[in-house]
Amino acid sequence: MQKRHKNRLQYFKEQEYTTKNYVIPYISEIKPISKNINLLEIGCGEGGNIKPFLDIGCKCTGIDLSINQIERAKKFFQSHPNSFNLKLINNDIYKIIPESAYDIIIMRDVIEHIPDQEKFMSFIKKFLAPKGVVFFGFPPWQMPFGGHQQVLKSKILSHLPYVHLLPDSLYKFLMNLFGESDATFRSRMDIKKTGISIERFEKILKNENYIINKKTYYLINPNYKAKFNLKPRKQLIIVTKVPWLRNFFTTAMYYIVSQE
Repeated sequence: MQKRHKNRLQYFKEQEYTTKNYVIPYISEIKPISKNINLLEIGCGEGGNIKPFLDIGCKCTGIDLSINQIERAKKFFQSHPNSFNLKLINNDIYKIIPESAYDIIIMRDVIEHIPDQEKFMSFIKKFLAPKGVVFFGFPPWQMPFGGHQQVLKSKILSHLPYVHLLPDSLYKFLMNLFGESDATFRSRMDIKKTGISIERFEKILKNENYIINKKTYYLINPNYKAKFNLKPRKQLIIVTKVPWLRNFFTTAMYYIVSQE
């Protein structure tokens, strides 16, 4: 496990940096962003992705299942000059009745953790304004660290690419060998159950009648600039044309979608 996974303020600042420098410019090519925008982040955590939008003056709502993350978010934002424009909710999205429609919904590194993504993609339509868009950023399951093994305590396993693709029994053996708990293994299996490929995500979009306004394959995830000082790079076009195989070498997908 890297120190950044324990330092929640650092993690907040990394999210803020990536959203300010890459996500907002990306969305702006399809949906201009101004203080009149009504924004929702599902799975907001401490709100690092929200801050650049709040800085602009957008009306922002963040929803997360974790009470601890929501409480930390409240502390991080308590002195923000636009805090009156921020609403933070600790709840299950399925229990939320939208008070208004949102111009932009953002989900960074969240969709790959949600069970029954077909149901979810249908459900969130009720939150979206008629001309609204949804931004998704996620790692394909088969990418080198698609199992989120980087958060493991073992320095060896946390730096070992593709280990999450091993058969379950062998993966469990290795985790036990390197001192990881059974609870940690079960959490990795939960990620395996919800991990999503490019092809499956796009199939869900098609079945739920979403339009892909823009998509980008990244060889080097834009978030790696904040994490490792690596410059973001788009995937080679020849790789993007090969279904299934492209999942193994694409570290992040960016999408902007809307309703038909």
